[in-house]
Amino acid sequence: MYKYFTLFLIIISFISQAQWDPKAKSDSAVNADVSGAIEVFSSNPALKPFFEQAHGYAVFPSIKKAGFGIGGATGDGQVFEKGNLIGSTEVTQLSIGLQFGAQAFKEIIFFKDVEALNRFTRGNFEFGAQASAVALTAGVAVEVEYSDGVAIFTEPNGGLMYEASIGGQKFSFNAIK
Repeated sequence: MYKYFTLFLIIISFISQAQWDPKAKSDSAVNADVSGAIEVFSSNPALKPFFEQAHGYAVFPSIKKAGFGIGGATGDGQVFEKGNLIGSTEVTQLSIGLQFGAQAFKEIIFFKDVEALNRFTRGNFEFGAQASAVALTAGVAVEVEYSDGVAIFTEPNGGLMYEASIGGQKFSFNAIK
């Protein structure tokens, strides 16, 4: 019983180190992290058409996730329209099921057209359990089409998570003033 409690404390510690407070990082640090993530994603030849043709995209340089039966994740990012920064965004995730561990990953969401981007920027945008992201790995061809105007890609930053769970992601958006 004590080992489960200790593991639970480790997971909680990992999550608490995640940026629960969106103001915790300076704007310049978030800008640098987002720029680095865009560089990583844009260096993947399979994503080149998405960068060239998408109306906009949201980039999360580090989403931190942990779980033990019940899991959670959080991360901050930025939203771009036609390559121009239009605001900041935050993602939270809750999942339940067979899961154990902690991990961090980058995520990019491409918006095919202005309607898809507008749905996101209206605030409180959600992906349910049926939404799926393509995990990018070196040397693997990626063939993805938009689903309801969005395409989602992730790339691991580190950690290890065993997971067979359901959940969803919820996003908030704040326009640049």
